[in-house]
Formats: sequence, structure tokens, C-alpha cells
Amino acid sequence: MATSDPTIERTTSTVSATSDERVEAPIVLTDSPPRPLRFFDQFAMWANLGISLFGPLTGALIAATTGSVWVAIAAIVLGCSIGAALLGTSAVFGATTGMPAMVSLRGLLGRRGSLVPTVLNIGQNIGWATMEIIVISSAATAIVGDAWRWPFVLLAGAAATVMAVRPLGSVRLLRKVMVWLVLIASVVLFVQVLLQPAGEIPQDGVLGFWPAVDLAIAGVVSFAPLAADYSRHSRTRRAAFWGSALGYGLAAVAYYTLGVFAVAHLGATDVIAALIALPAGAVALGILLVDEVDEAFANVYSTTMSIQNIAPNLDRRVVAICVGALATLLAGLLDFGQYQSFLFLIGSVFVPLFAVAAADFLMVSGRRWDVSDTARLRWAPVVAWAAGFIAYQLVYPGTLPGWSAFWLGVDAAIGFVPPSWLGSSVAAIVVSGVLMVLLGRAGTRSRG
Repeated sequence: MATSDPTIERTTSTVSATSDERVEAPIVLTDSPPRPLRFFDQFAMWANLGISLFGPLTGALIAATTGSVWVAIAAIVLGCSIGAALLGTSAVFGATTGMPAMVSLRGLLGRRGSLVPTVLNIGQNIGWATMEIIVISSAATAIVGDAWRWPFVLLAGAAATVMAVRPLGSVRLLRKVMVWLVLIASVVLFVQVLLQPAGEIPQDGVLGFWPAVDLAIAGVVSFAPLAADYSRHSRTRRAAFWGSALGYGLAAVAYYTLGVFAVAHLGATDVIAALIALPAGAVALGILLVDEVDEAFANVYSTTMSIQNIAPNLDRRVVAICVGALATLLAGLLDFGQYQSFLFLIGSVFVPLFAVAAADFLMVSGRRWDVSDTARLRWAPVVAWAAGFIAYQLVYPGTLPGWSAFWLGVDAAIGFVPPSWLGSSVAAIVVSGVLMVLLGRAGTRSRG
């Protein structure tokens, strides 16, 4: 089934009543998706997703990784730009095929091959939803006290689940209301932080510029496996690309930078607590707490879309309720450890995968993917993905016990010393993307 459809570039929607506020996402995978989303709908949604309490936390990690405000900001801009380009291209997959993200990857890996990233994506989405609920409840208890932790866990989990049951309605809510509230809250936080005197950033955890770039890329690319779940409802490919890339990219740059400034101006080791202590900080963080639910919603909903790649006739509403309940339970029982290693490990899997997907979609397959149930496994993308993953690990294997030691042993066995100027994400993108183009075009010539 060829899925590249030029008619989606027209301004006319495939749904007769796109102005109908009641239009919703289909219940099962086999139903055709409505396409009501314009550029600003998607820009507002992705900006809301990028405006997150995870942003300052990630920015603080980047500041500690570089040991310098301006080096950190440079790493943020570069990393978020690379990540946003992959995110925008991933959104184009959905706008072109009309399918969710993991179903779209059938065009790259075949029906059975797509199950591998699908299972990984289910695991990471449940993990991210859990982490978002933990952040919401932790920030809330910093404002009102520890006794309120479980009530906020339950409230955040319930709200995210309800939004996942009505995803397009949630996008409309983000566009109409939340984007303006969080913009005001963001200005308040930036002004209050910058009014404080600047200090020195601790140097004991400095790793360098490129590990910081990797961290920024990983934070943005972590949403690439979700992009097509929403862009399949986009009216045009152009709106899907620019809405997601600009919306999330600009918001991520701003909020990562806020974390860097919080470290430099507040001397913060606990960024959230330091922001709450600012004049009007608790009010601004309260608004962001409400907005933070949309990140948990996005992960719950995208888990349901990934599960439908395995079982296309399951009612996504029932799946969303089950996934939301699981993430809520996990958030109540787990803590916030190993966040940085979690980001690096996610990046090592999905950065090369979506670099391969972008290279194949744009330069090999001509934006024509077979996403049917009969789509066959293609070995060239598998080889390119594996090569990119290996390149990532050889340059920087992270800090997870056991995993890191294994790859450091591989480095030593082959005599490879990663150069200080090379980042693992950049290495993975170049290796996997170039290899995909070479193998893909060689295969095309062979078939010809």
C-alpha cells in the first residue's frame, strides 16, 4: 500500500467538518484519522510539551556537565536544533502516512520489524509518564507539604488519563488556554531568576561540551517516537514539521536555559525548590504544574498508539485508562533516581533510529512507505540503526552500572579512544544516516 498522498498538502481537510470542536481521534487503528490540526494548533501543543518542569532539571544537568553558562547555552541551542530537526521530520511521517509513529515505522522496518521499537517505545512512554507524575507530585509537595504527595499523584494521573481519552480535545485546550498562561508564568520565572546576582557553577561534574549537546538532543528526541501520533491529524506536512520543530525546539531552548540560569544565579542544587522560593515563584510553578499534565498525557496516549500497532482493534480509550492507572501506581511507588542515565540510554536507541528513518524517508524511499500489515522487513535500515547505536555506545556509553563497563571494555578491546570533540549523538546520526543512504541507494540500484 503506497501511502504518500499529495492531497494532504492542500488546505482542504479530509474531514468535512474540521471546524467541529467535537471531532476526535479514531477509536481503533483501522479507522481513518480526521485532519483538523493547523500549524498553530501543533505549534501550541508542542510548545506546551516543551514548557516543562523537566526543562530546568535538564538545563541544570547541562550546566553541571559544561561548568559554564555560555558553553551550556551553546550546547543547548545546538542540541535542541538537531533534536528539533529529527522531531519535525518524525512528524512528517504521520502527516504523510496518516498512521501513528510506530505503525509508520513499518515502512522502515516492516510489520514485524516495527515491533522492536514499538516494545521499546511502550517501555519508555510508561517510564516518561511515570516520571512526569513524579515531578508534578514532588513540585506540588514542595509548595503545600509532603502529606499531599499521594493526592497529587492520583490527581495528576487521573487528569493525564482523561486527556489521553480525548486527545484532540486536549490539543484544543492547550491551544486556547494553557499556552497563554504558561507564557506569563515563564516570563515571571525568567525575570525573577535574572534579578538575582550571578555566581560560579561548580566544576566537579564537568564532562565537556559534547556530552551536554547529547543531553539536549536526547531530551528533544525523546518525543520523536510520539510525533506522528499527533501529526497524523495535521492538514499539511509543512504544518506538521514546523509546528513540532519550532514549538518544541524553542520551548526546550528556553526552559533548558532557565535551568542553567537557576544554577548560576540561585546556586541551586534543587532547581524546583529554588524556583518556588522566588517572589511569585510558587504561583508561576503552580501554573506550570497544571501544564505539566500534558507531558504525562502525551506519553499515556502514545503508549496506546504503540499498543495498537500490536493489537489494532483494541479500543484506545480502554488502553489509555489501563496505562494511566499503571503509570500513576508506579509514580506513587518509585523515586527520581538515574534521570541523566535514563536520558542517555533513550537517546542511544532512538537518535540513530530516527536518523535512519529521516534519511530513508527523504533520500531513499521518496516519502513513500508501505505501512500495511504485509510490509516486509528491510535489512538496510536494521544494519544502519545497529551501526548508529554501536557508534553512540562507543563514544559515550552512559553511567549505568554494568552497561557502561561493558562498552568501555569494547573500546579497550578494539583500541578506540573517543576524541573529545565528538559527541555520541552526532556520531550516531552521521553513521546511521550516511549508512542508510549508501545501503538504500545500493539496494535500489541492485533492484533496478
